Amino acid sequence: MATGAGDALLSSSPMSALLILFACLALGILCQRLATLPEGIVPGINWWVLNIALPALVLALVPHVTIDVRLWFPVVGMYVTFFGAWALFATLGRIFAWSPARVGCLTLVCGLGNTSFMGYPMMEALHGKAGLSVAVIADQLGCFPMLAAGGIVVASMYSGRGASVAAIVRRVLTFPAFISLVIGVVVGLLGGWPEAVEKVMLQIGATLTPLALFSVGLQFRLHLQRDQLGALVTGLGWKLLFAPLVVFGIGIAAGIGGVTLTVGVLQAAMAPMISAAILADQYDLEPRLANTVLGAGILLCLVTVPLGNLFLPAG
Repeated sequence: MATGAGDALLSSSPMSALLILFACLALGILCQRLATLPEGIVPGINWWVLNIALPALVLALVPHVTIDVRLWFPVVGMYVTFFGAWALFATLGRIFAWSPARVGCLTLVCGLGNTSFMGYPMMEALHGKAGLSVAVIADQLGCFPMLAAGGIVVASMYSGRGASVAAIVRRVLTFPAFISLVIGVVVGLLGGWPEAVEKVMLQIGATLTPLALFSVGLQFRLHLQRDQLGALVTGLGWKLLFAPLVVFGIGIAAGIGGVTLTVGVLQAAMAPMISAAILADQYDLEPRLANTVLGAGILLCLVTVPLGNLFLPAG
């Protein structure tokens, strides 16, 4: 397994990397309340994150990933989390007569986890380089493909924007992160990028976390409508508790143990993905709910993940 990409991404210590998350989120919240902001700042930031920073990061990291059949578990855990969320919220949507926008919102933000910018530093802090190696596999072969392909499918279907098969396929194939994923795989097979090129892409990709969380802070509201509270609790219940329990059950049944089991479960338990919330915002899938689920999930995750780690084999 190659961990060079993860090491490059984590140029600071795990603790300082986590502090950056909260500093940028807090700055966004403060600016929302105290500053006079330029018109269109949120769509502008979100455009950069999805179309420039995220593709650059994918291009830099994917060529470093080597496939090891023994590490199928953390990858499958990411797919189970995503498709489990889709099945759960589609079912609850029929039972409670939720709008398609709400079903799509919860599927995106509670089906995709923050397995890189929170997952990398937290797994390294808890389980060292061995934990970081497994975290990179879960993120690069699990969450990134799900965002690039599954995320666009869900966003297109539930937003009503060209939900035909041809339109969805076109959106997937033209989504910058998906294009970068394909290019990254090819470049990896050819031996990787020159060091100078990779360094530039990593530096551009490093803007994703501060800008994305600043954008989330600008939109963060705890004053949800009453009918959104149930969706908030249900969404975070799946992402932080039930999804990792399902993944844990699969791992135990398959005889997985040690750091691989522990990190695979904890990556499934990670807070919602920042880029998924921004995608929900771009497709108008209850943006306020998406950003509140994201912000609350990030705060709770700092407690739930270390707590869950205590009960896992490598904890």
